[in-house]
Amino acid sequence: MDKLDKTLLELLQEDGRMTVSELSKRLSLSRPSISERMLRLQEKGVILGFSARLSPAALGRSVQVIIQLREVKISAAEFEQRIKGFEEIIECHRVTGVISYIIKAAVTSMDELSLLVERFMPFGDVITSVILASPIVDRPLLFHE
Repeated sequence: MDKLDKTLLELLQEDGRMTVSELSKRLSLSRPSISERMLRLQEKGVILGFSARLSPAALGRSVQVIIQLREVKISAAEFEQRIKGFEEIIECHRVTGVISYIIKAAVTSMDELSLLVERFMPFGDVITSVILASPIVDRPLLFHE
């Protein structure tokens, strides 16, 4: 990956909807060159995809929480399969240490949070924290030389 690739990735992280024409102007490269670089970065697995970031609050899910699960009573594979249907879950991470999973969820109300916690209780010990603020969200992976 050269300096142009890194700059291209920085620009795409700032605005994933930036057109190939705009990227071409910013990087002083032809549009086919930009398209080729983007395709190569996708094929290498550097660019995983393009998506829209949505506001949970704007979609009626104004309560965001972190759920920590420890002492899980079933296998990791079984647990992960069983929670795939939990639509409230935004992220789920299996981690090292005393806690087995850290889960981020978005719910419509405290009543819905209570129901979600009850759904997790059969799997292990549940620790829940309501997110008050998120000072850093979706930070771009910047390149420093």
